[in-house]
Amino acid sequence: MILRILCMIVALVLAGCNRDGSDAVMPPPAALNSDAMGVFCGMNVLEHPGPKGQIITASRIDPYWFTSVRDTVAFTLMPDQPRDIRAIYVSDMARAPSWEEPGATNWIDAKKAFFVIESRKQGGMGAAEAVPFGNRAAADAFTAANGGKVVTFADVPSGYVLGSDSAAVDQTGHERPSARTN
Repeated sequence: MILRILCMIVALVLAGCNRDGSDAVMPPPAALNSDAMGVFCGMNVLEHPGPKGQIITASRIDPYWFTSVRDTVAFTLMPDQPRDIRAIYVSDMARAPSWEEPGATNWIDAKKAFFVIESRKQGGMGAAEAVPFGNRAAADAFTAANGGKVVTFADVPSGYVLGSDSAAVDQTGHERPSARTN
């Protein structure tokens, strides 16, 4: 009986140490397949060129799929989207076979990626894209060929992924703080 009570106390203490609800180990990414449908467009993710994204939440078995990385980042900024994000993965374009085939298993943790924004390349839906790379050298090489600038996940401007609407920029032209899940 005492052992059972002691185990319950230890479990409660450990649960209290993990107040943000995240686990120490991120769930692995899912392989991109023909069942993946874009959250915002409702279209098959494989039908669009360019890098893709997936977000894994605690409240859903399957990942949320995105036809572009720009949409993936935007999802993390929208207040009406789930906040129980456990992992954000994006295509590592340094390991992609091509722009048309960004790969099914070459995912990288978005928070560790280098993103090229403001380049000449357009994403899967024909809009500006945040092109992710697993290493800085590959991002710099892409920038040299396609223009743009290299930023981290935390530094992707909300106005870039959400558009230049008034919700992203205040009256002085400065970017408002975001709701991004870091």
